[in-house]
Amino acid sequence: MPDFLQRFNASAKAKVLTVQEYFTLAWKSLRFIFARPFYAQDLVQQMDEIGVKSLGIVLLTGLFTGMVLALQSSIQLRTFGATMYIGRLVSASMIRELGPVLAGLMVAGRVGSGIAAQLGSMRVTEQIDALNTLGTDPIKKLVTPRVLASLIMLPILTVINDLVGIIGGNIIASGVVGAVPTRLYWRTVLEQIAADGFVFTYVPNDFIMGLTKPLVFGGIISITACYFGMNTTGGTEGVGQATTRTVVTSSILILIVDYFLTQLLLSVLAYA
Repeated sequence: MPDFLQRFNASAKAKVLTVQEYFTLAWKSLRFIFARPFYAQDLVQQMDEIGVKSLGIVLLTGLFTGMVLALQSSIQLRTFGATMYIGRLVSASMIRELGPVLAGLMVAGRVGSGIAAQLGSMRVTEQIDALNTLGTDPIKKLVTPRVLASLIMLPILTVINDLVGIIGGNIIASGVVGAVPTRLYWRTVLEQIAADGFVFTYVPNDFIMGLTKPLVFGGIISITACYFGMNTTGGTEGVGQATTRTVVTSSILILIVDYFLTQLLLSVLAYA
């Protein structure tokens, strides 16, 4: 076999092995949620690290995103005399799309890099090997609490992001643009949520889409960060590489999965 074919074959096998190890880690981390012992203290600590400490950046992101949406849309809607629909546009954009995606990207940048750096440092200093020696499963102790905390906290951060974004739109619509009173703005927000339909009569379709996405994104961020952190090699330089790969890979996966998840949810909700 020619050399280039051998190199291609080895590279393809390595990529397939990486995907296999990634999904194996994901399966084990989710399975250990229901296995004893359950490290509740580690879970609470990670919820604080992932959720509470990310609140500031999520608030800023949501506020200014909603303000920019309202400002840009007011320019276009004024041309048609339809500025009263600013609330509809801002709420639909934030709840369905921008809220989950922006919250996911912010958490990937802040939390994903931190998890990768922390686990990578433990790997290169052989602390993870020490856990194995003591009979503690590193995945159950280190990965599962981080994954579960991400699954819990990212939807909560997304709800806060959505609400703050809609409030930011209200500030611009009633204060800067001055064309939409606050009462009318919030009425159009509620009308938009109601217009998109309900599941089981009471659950808005927008909420289903807006909360399913961050749940998936939370799993992607935490599992990707843990995978690169647990497989770090090469000392401190390897820790830096693992951190960079985590942020880049998580961001790309969020954007790709977002499209297919949107397509799937639109198809499912259309028949619900």
